[in-house]
Amino acid sequence: MLWTANQFIRKFSTATVYYQNKLKLALIGQSLFGQEVYSQLRKEGHKVVGVFTVPDKDGKADPLAVAAEKDGTPVFKFPRWRVKGKPIPDIVNAYKSIGAELNVLPFCSQFIPMNVIDHPKHGSIIYHPSILPAHRGASAINWTLIHGDKKAGFSIFWADDGLDTGPILLQRECPVEPNDTVDTLYNRFLFPEGIKGMVEAVQLIADGKAPRVPQSEEGASYEGIQKKENCKVSFNQPAEAIHNWIRGHDKVPGAWTVIDGQVVTLYGSSLLGGSVPTGQPLDIEGTSKPGLVTSNGLVLFGTDGKALVVRNLQFEDGKMISAAKYFSAGESVSVELTEEEKTTAQQIRAIWKGILSNVPEVEESTDFFKSGAASMDVVRLVEEIKQKCDGLQLQNEDVYMATKFEDFIQMIVRKLRGEDKEEELIVDHVIKNINNMTVKMPHQCFINGRFEDAENGKTYDTVNPTDGSVICKVSYASVGDVDRAVAAAKDAFETGPWGKMNARDRGRLLYKLADLMEEHQEELATIEAIDSGAVYTLALKTHVGMSVQTFRYFAGWCDKIQGTTIPINQARPNHNLTFTKKEPLGVCAIVIPWNYPLMMLAWKSAACLAAGNTLVLKPAQVTPLTALKFAELTVKAGIPKGVINIIPGSGGLVGQRMSDHPDIRKLGFTGSTPIGKHIMKSCALSNLKKVSLELGGKSPLIIFQDCDLDKAVRMGMGSVFFNKGENCIAAGRLFVEESIHDEFLRRVLEEVKKMKIGDPLDRSTDHGPQNHRAHMEKLLEYCEIGKKEGATLVYGGQQVQRPGYFMEPTVFTDVEDHMYLAKEESFGPIMVISKFKDGDVDGVLQRANDTEFGLASGVFTRDISKAMYVSERLEAGTVFINTYNKTDVASPFGGFKQSGFGKDLGEEALHEYLRTKAVTVEY
Repeated sequence: MLWTANQFIRKFSTATVYYQNKLKLALIGQSLFGQEVYSQLRKEGHKVVGVFTVPDKDGKADPLAVAAEKDGTPVFKFPRWRVKGKPIPDIVNAYKSIGAELNVLPFCSQFIPMNVIDHPKHGSIIYHPSILPAHRGASAINWTLIHGDKKAGFSIFWADDGLDTGPILLQRECPVEPNDTVDTLYNRFLFPEGIKGMVEAVQLIADGKAPRVPQSEEGASYEGIQKKENCKVSFNQPAEAIHNWIRGHDKVPGAWTVIDGQVVTLYGSSLLGGSVPTGQPLDIEGTSKPGLVTSNGLVLFGTDGKALVVRNLQFEDGKMISAAKYFSAGESVSVELTEEEKTTAQQIRAIWKGILSNVPEVEESTDFFKSGAASMDVVRLVEEIKQKCDGLQLQNEDVYMATKFEDFIQMIVRKLRGEDKEEELIVDHVIKNINNMTVKMPHQCFINGRFEDAENGKTYDTVNPTDGSVICKVSYASVGDVDRAVAAAKDAFETGPWGKMNARDRGRLLYKLADLMEEHQEELATIEAIDSGAVYTLALKTHVGMSVQTFRYFAGWCDKIQGTTIPINQARPNHNLTFTKKEPLGVCAIVIPWNYPLMMLAWKSAACLAAGNTLVLKPAQVTPLTALKFAELTVKAGIPKGVINIIPGSGGLVGQRMSDHPDIRKLGFTGSTPIGKHIMKSCALSNLKKVSLELGGKSPLIIFQDCDLDKAVRMGMGSVFFNKGENCIAAGRLFVEESIHDEFLRRVLEEVKKMKIGDPLDRSTDHGPQNHRAHMEKLLEYCEIGKKEGATLVYGGQQVQRPGYFMEPTVFTDVEDHMYLAKEESFGPIMVISKFKDGDVDGVLQRANDTEFGLASGVFTRDISKAMYVSERLEAGTVFINTYNKTDVASPFGGFKQSGFGKDLGEEALHEYLRTKAVTVEY
């Protein structure tokens, strides 16, 4: 009989609540999994009339019992159901008294008699963590990994008198990733999806729709619980098979080998995809080639020449160490505790005593796990210490690495003193007292988490454009430096923590990095001002401010990168599921320009990192300093070493090597069109690496006579003179309707004359120096060509007579379509104005589009129909209507035609740093 047999629908506006058939259930089992299944079934409206679980252990109830007792559900804790193979009558009668209609066994370690299994109206269903009939019996997840199965999953089946042989009710599958462990498979899929599957199965039974598919004996296997003595690693097989054996036995019972005469258990295996790092040889019994103790762990080799890395080692006395510290494991010396540290130790001793309630007293030699603690107790220990010890943050791994109380306290003390931290970052700062602050600037290559000189020892001068003085000497990287940076990035991606990191944790690090950039925003803006000539107030708001916003925006994307499911034609009588996965590319190279040194770094690298890649970045040779300061902040943020590498130097050397490097999978470039074409060719010839290019522009701005003229003048000024005209989307040519041309020009000249040229650190300065001498000389040449061709120079066109590289804001008019000024980008503070006839919308559109560039464009008019008509026909990646320079971190940015392809910013930028994998499953 159903507990609730009625069905009805209630409607509230657009919402529908549907009450389905519900059952009276008996939950037989244990563990957190059992607890979650119990809770979800109750939420779905089923009535749990009894919970049957294991007795309390050391005074602690099973999580399923705790939840049920809290809800007032009857709980029975039987140590056994049978004696000598026969059911215990009193226990069976107690079970029958609750009147269950279905037994649900989410995880049960006890043998349940068949007269209990078959008693309810609907029988019993059991959860099993394999795709039956494969891996019947215990340790199914372990055997899935040991056998190298490409698919894992779970089955919910109808219980019968065999061992996991009953008819299948429901199955679910997932791919096994190359470095999955029992824990990752369980936590990612088998636990959360298994709970959903159990709830779905119960509802199918309630609705009378549950199938009973007999299990095939084809592919059936049974493997028992492994004993420790059977888990020795055989090295006479390929690396992947060794890896599968180790990960399949991690953490229980543990795969082991013999090193230096003693049994050592291996934990935390992953396949080594890149080149083998350098390390110290270690002889291991049964290997044809010594292992290598490296900074990443113990590297082991298979018979196929491929390798794997083991992260942790455990000795016979139970002590676990990082494999990377094998040769220094015995060197640690106990530290003497201060009075304050002794108080902390007593607090932690009380926490241990609360967990290990069966231990009369926690001694120095008390072992956490040998005293009865389990994996859930590890979580409790970590959380209690965090709560009671001033937020001290431990990882579960810390507990496994120091299982004895005295070792645990030593580890805690070292953490509190900061002695456990990785090697402290050493920075040879260039220090300057400027802008009412002390500015500290790194000046060396940043490779694998360290600042170091270029391999060849070469340096070059970076110059302050305000007065032409040398700020400092900067490392001039070589090809060898690029190769080392790429190797570090590849290693960080393939074997380091970054590649294994949870996406949400990756986002948390990027948020922290953004916070640090904001905390150092005045220092960064000052460096930007002296190194690039940016006006300090603009550098603070835009160069640095938008960089912070960019990292925060993409930090939020880290855990929202998703694939899709795709309906396809079924291969009858089978069914198919096709889905896509978005995956990082690997090592990416980024080459940035000198006009917005920090902001261009942020636009590209934030998306690259959010997608899970590692990177090697080359700042512009003339503006390297904010990129190197950024590198310093990444270490403070906790970005793992090798993830970000900054290589200052020349484009011809460093940039070319990046284009050619076979281990780089993507190159993002912002710069000139000729260089972009050369990069594209090199990337194609090397390894066909993915490319995105943001190149030159000659952006048209069309100003119609029906515009808000005051706004058009103000915005038109900004479209040209913003950031000294060193702006990729600067309006390279203004088309002004004839009837307002003269008035527009008059007002522009009036405003230009008010602009204050001067020191970029002066808060009242409007217009700072051009970025470097060669660029200023190019701008002067540009003006000379314009005058020679017959354009009218109405203002400026000269270098300002003062130290530094200052260019007068310049205005040309009467610029004809054939002229050099009409076709070529100045990339400076030069306004180029052309007239167009009143009402000639299509004519001015044709002129505006008569360029090989298509980065940005703009239109000013009060007529929205005209604005939309023009915007649809302008051939540019961005169109501004009644505004200009309005970029936002959420809006994609990139050009058409010879202004390049690919996008920075917005969701689309992520796709530049991801690849799509399609997976089709037949079931």
